Amino acid sequence: MADLFLERHSPHLPQRMFDLVSDLEAYPRFIPNCKAMEVRDDAAGGILARMTIQFGPITQAYTSRVVADPQALTITAKAVDGPFAYLDSKWSFEPEGEGTRIRFDIDFKIANPLIAAVAEPAFAAKQTEIIDAFEDEADRRFG
Repeated sequence: MADLFLERHSPHLPQRMFDLVSDLEAYPRFIPNCKAMEVRDDAAGGILARMTIQFGPITQAYTSRVVADPQALTITAKAVDGPFAYLDSKWSFEPEGEGTRIRFDIDFKIANPLIAAVAEPAFAAKQTEIIDAFEDEADRRFG
């Protein structure tokens, strides 16, 4: 089980960073290990996003219910299937100087204890790499 909290400053505006992280369908183009993303509306008012990730020879897909709040500049996701006993995450974007304070909190546990022993540390380590990928994509999109 891992509960990670990451934060950093970005030179890009909060709305732009919120829009970038909300652009779920674009993830396979720039997020490491993300091989596919299927997005559809959820009857509960959010979005269901099915992400396929690949680590070496292992490919796994899971679905999350995603709620983007453009007023609060937050994005929450909760896994509804897949290998996780639970996965809850929250992005928040707050003005800071000329840019944004990005906060990302993710709490997860892989259901299978044998797989968890190997996969949880690897998945946790990838989170910083994922935030780096968003920063790199923001630089490409917004200059």
